[in-house]
Amino acid sequence: MEITPIARVRTCFGEKFAVPRQPGLCPSAWGELIFEKDFRHKEAVRGLEGFSHIWLIFHFHQTADRGWSPTVRPPRLGGNQRVGVFASRSTFRPNGMGLSLVRLESVDLEREDGPVLKLGGIDLVDGTPIFDVKPYLPYAEALGSATGGYADELPPRLEVRGEDKLVSLSERDQAVIKEALSLDPRPAAGRDEAGREHGVLMCGANIRFRVVEGCCHISGIEPLGLRD
Repeated sequence: MEITPIARVRTCFGEKFAVPRQPGLCPSAWGELIFEKDFRHKEAVRGLEGFSHIWLIFHFHQTADRGWSPTVRPPRLGGNQRVGVFASRSTFRPNGMGLSLVRLESVDLEREDGPVLKLGGIDLVDGTPIFDVKPYLPYAEALGSATGGYADELPPRLEVRGEDKLVSLSERDQAVIKEALSLDPRPAAGRDEAGREHGVLMCGANIRFRVVEGCCHISGIEPLGLRD
């Protein structure tokens, strides 16, 4: 079977580092789904505006060429304990495919490259290929009795300081950065290197930060002009 991407997403995350590990953990994260030319039909999204959330089936395009592994080390287990790849959300999968539930904020039918889906709470890096879009059905998919195995609870969050360095950005972009950094994007297995400065591309800027004694300190920002 040959699968062709029907769209790509443009998002606030300029690289894989610091992308939330699950959708919805960074509610302010923004994105746009832009269909490839062969699939730019207004009729194809007719009725979609009535749904609050959609499923995206996508390609882990930045790691697919590294193959797959039968066992992986989830960050939720500290990056040291192995579980089966099918008991994880790891990117290193046999077919390199992922599934993400995102908020549908609007459907723009007027843009020249439209229809364009405006998205929120996204967890995909800029440029991710999309294979399919499906509406989320609460009556069938919101299962209150479900259990989450070793990831049954929300991940802990860090206090973020140094927000004053973000004042040149929009309020939404400031919220994206603070939410993403509060999740501690550092590799789980290397978090003992307290005080080391890291940089991440988000919202059109290189955000510099350090984690010290349970707090994430924003140390600087370098605009990159990522956004139009």
